[in-house]
Amino acid sequence: MSSRWWDFGGDTIIRTDQYIRLTSDFPSQSGWLFSRIPVTATNWEVEFEFSINGKGHLHGDGFAMWITKERGQPGPVFGHADQFEGLGIFFDTYKNNRPGVVFPYVMAMVGDGKTTYDTANDGKANELAGCSARGLRGASIPTKAKLTYFQDKSLTLQLQYKAADSWIDCFSVEPTEQQPLKLPNTAYLGFSAHTGELSDNFDIISVETRNLYNPVATNAGRTAAAAARASARGRREKKSGGWGWFFFKLIFFVGLVGGGYVGYTRYKQKQRYSGFF
Repeated sequence: MSSRWWDFGGDTIIRTDQYIRLTSDFPSQSGWLFSRIPVTATNWEVEFEFSINGKGHLHGDGFAMWITKERGQPGPVFGHADQFEGLGIFFDTYKNNRPGVVFPYVMAMVGDGKTTYDTANDGKANELAGCSARGLRGASIPTKAKLTYFQDKSLTLQLQYKAADSWIDCFSVEPTEQQPLKLPNTAYLGFSAHTGELSDNFDIISVETRNLYNPVATNAGRTAAAAARASARGRREKKSGGWGWFFFKLIFFVGLVGGGYVGYTRYKQKQRYSGFF
């Protein structure tokens, strides 16, 4: 099997009528799915449906969504190569060493191509932002994630797993001097998963990508356009009002002159007829 738009590898199984299974519920599996076409939009949104399920009460390790310079490079970070350049969103289902954190845990990391993922502490040293998502695995409704990015402005992740058509805010971050939101100029969208001694089925059901406009620029444009329309309308009304007043005065003057002429004519006739009596 092959696709014009996607590459896959490792233990990934394709069921075009149901899902793309990155890993099955067996130990020591690793699989990946990557787009062949780079992300070219400046501002974008990726919404995807996924499923995490399995037979055992203990499960792991997790899966990830990627927007990275690397494409289809397997490795130890949820099935992807370490020291990546770009953005990784990790859906971690097995707790190694994060005291006080409830799992499954979803977190973002911006890689610079040099930094190693903090595997021993579930990415604690690398975390840009994240949230606990108890109930994400084996949810009774379709589970979804929606990642929204505005270049150099914001990165937002929403999850759906508690109720249908109900989005939960996981995180929203803005760039800082210490942590800019700068992604590679050429980056690819992908997914990967990994199992160890514990395992799960990690499935991708559907993926939708959208090119977004800049709301600040658009609102400014709308405001300017509205002001221009209002100004033009004011000029038209002023012009219309000026011409209307001019015609009103003209008609009034003509009527006044005409009335005076008629009155004078009748007066002269009356004076002429009065001589006969």
